[in-house]
Amino acid sequence: MKCISVYTDNFEVFSDIFDRVVESPLEENEEQEVEGITISHSGDVPEHYFDRMSVKPEVVVMRDKSRGLTILQHGKVFEILLPVSETA
Repeated sequence: MKCISVYTDNFEVFSDIFDRVVESPLEENEEQEVEGITISHSGDVPEHYFDRMSVKPEVVVMRDKSRGLTILQHGKVFEILLPVSETA
């Protein structure tokens, strides 16, 4: 899974920029700023990362079923986990 980190703890701000973040063509370890919020491609994470994070009480898990992605929110960061195509 590809992980894009969005450095804010404000859900409203995150919601406002969410579509642009998901559609951003970021390279691995690249950072950009969207409406004053830093976003970065944090690389690929293993499947067990989600399992490990989702059981922590301080982590909020959200899903966007239409796009097949998962959002983890903890502390002052949202992590968007995007499936990676195996056919590439």
